[in-house]
Amino acid sequence: MPKVVDHEERRRELVEATWGIIARHGMSGATMRQIAAEAGFANGALKPYFPTKAGLLEATYAFVFDRTNRRAEVATRGLTGLAALEAFCREVLPLDDERLDEARVVIPFWQEAAHDPRAAELNNASMAQWRVSMSAWMREAGAAGDLDPAVDVPAAADVLLNFLLGSQVSAVIDSTATTASGLERQLAAQLDRLRPR
Repeated sequence: MPKVVDHEERRRELVEATWGIIARHGMSGATMRQIAAEAGFANGALKPYFPTKAGLLEATYAFVFDRTNRRAEVATRGLTGLAALEAFCREVLPLDDERLDEARVVIPFWQEAAHDPRAAELNNASMAQWRVSMSAWMREAGAAGDLDPAVDVPAAADVLLNFLLGSQVSAVIDSTATTASGLERQLAAQLDRLRPR
């Protein structure tokens, strides 16, 4: 009787192997041969699941983005306004090894996105989703009287998003200067700027 293969499970195994390799060794370490070995596959066995390395890298970025979103969904459940916004930001900021590894994966993906329109489209859709959520939480804060009326919500969401993404870069490149406690203080300062004076 032929062995039944769960294709989605195999794809997930390959994505998780890719995520781990990039987090440990960077994009250059993520060769198809190394990914296959990490996942326990023969080298040529990846093709049915991911015909191209670009497709595998896109799936890996989507996996990391989805992980962050699942954590943020749990962290923000039952919260509104600035409390929800803060909880979301804490799930994106590289405050522990797991989130730092996620940053190590998304940074090389951004380099791909700079030259690959499909990768850029995936990144831009992800960031647009975050902007919508962050803006909604700011508007909730405004309706509750917890947001300075002078705050330009779309601009403030962009500033906060740029802080989050920049923090990922800083934490990966200079982990000595970019500490979790420092990022938490910076986040508090960012949120304080939104509150009524």
